[in-house]
Amino acid sequence: MGKVVLVTGVARHLGSRFVQEVRREPGVDLVVGVDLQPSAHDLADEAADAAAAEAAEYVFVRADIRRPTVSRVMAEYDVDTVVHLNVSTTMLGSTSRSTVKETNVIGTMQLLAAVQKAPGVRRLVVKSTTSVYGSAPRDPAVFREGMQPKVLPSGGFAKDAVEVEGYVRGFSRRRPDVAVSVLRFANIVGPHADTPLAEYFSLPVLPTVLGYDPRLQFIHEDDAVEVLRLAATEPRRGTTNTGTFNVAGEGVMVLSQAARRLGRPTVPMLLPAVSWMAGLARQTRLLDFSPEQMRLLTHGRVVDTTHLRETFGYVPRFTTEQALADLVRSTRSGLLPPAQVASWTSRVAELLPNGGGTRR
Repeated sequence: MGKVVLVTGVARHLGSRFVQEVRREPGVDLVVGVDLQPSAHDLADEAADAAAAEAAEYVFVRADIRRPTVSRVMAEYDVDTVVHLNVSTTMLGSTSRSTVKETNVIGTMQLLAAVQKAPGVRRLVVKSTTSVYGSAPRDPAVFREGMQPKVLPSGGFAKDAVEVEGYVRGFSRRRPDVAVSVLRFANIVGPHADTPLAEYFSLPVLPTVLGYDPRLQFIHEDDAVEVLRLAATEPRRGTTNTGTFNVAGEGVMVLSQAARRLGRPTVPMLLPAVSWMAGLARQTRLLDFSPEQMRLLTHGRVVDTTHLRETFGYVPRFTTEQALADLVRSTRSGLLPPAQVASWTSRVAELLPNGGGTRR
């Protein structure tokens, strides 16, 4: 029997892409996807993958990781590798911050409890974020994995990620026999990335904070999937792929450069005005413009990726600049993606009286 890999968060694009990749990995016999709903790619990709004799079997289990159900799933399929991707800024089908926090934190606690009771599990990979370092005016020029933030994240997804990493460290002490990898991803961009920063970059005009031009790093979605694959499979000879790793493309860009490459005009505004607009966008569900996103677009953040390169032996194929260039190509040099336009139109229609219907 080969590897049995359980993947949480398969409904989102990153989870779906990872499932496709790991199914083609030699030595993997079964991939179990867990989420509240299947990926939009599942049905389309299943027929193509089933035709390939080398593709591992895929089973989707509709389950809420906040419930003990996942423990039964692990026992039923004799899982030996767990890849936890269901730690995210938003939850598909929900606009409730409390629901997202429960999924991120309580869901992770339940998952770790299930892994704790599963003697066959030998590897755990957890998707985290460089947001755990925060964004503050007195931050160091470059964050390494062992550094602590000047100002701890006080809320939102960043605080969720800090709590999740704390629980993972506790689990690692209780189960030293399990190889644990925590991957702190920079902002993921690409043609299909469904992240808050990607939504921000798709705006026709980019609001910026007057007097600030933050330094940013990106990781292309293809590189993110590849790093996840390397973390979930056998490590290089002489390494274990365990520990905490910053994951980002080489190089740095400032926000004004990114805006020019995207062909987006910027509107510099005083911080209170931008904060007010961000709050309005969240309330109307037009954009997930969180306070932590505001801090990033004010002070920026840059991380060191030496540990990733030395341990995994992998250098991201896309630099920060190239990752953004691929996003530019996918949006046809500045035109809004049709899917984004359709999404905004639907949200605006929901806010109108009678759901956007015509009054008589």
